[in-house]
Amino acid sequence: MKTIISAALISLAAGSAAFAAVQPIPGSITYDNANVQLEKAPAGSTFFHTFANGDGRDVREVYKVNADKSVTLVNRTISNAS
Repeated sequence: MKTIISAALISLAAGSAAFAAVQPIPGSITYDNANVQLEKAPAGSTFFHTFANGDGRDVREVYKVNADKSVTLVNRTISNAS
């Protein structure tokens, strides 16, 4: 089930990537052109990163692992609660 959800998220993100790429914000793993390389994650896999932004709302990002072990930000959601 987890794999199906991850695949669906990637499909959604890939479809919307044609319109605009998700840009990193403060707190994002790839913010400020950080060069992130993962050693053990398989290419094509996804993972979540959750953090609180400056106004106290939760930010949840989805990253995809590329073939060269770098990561790409593919989706972001921000909670409405503050």
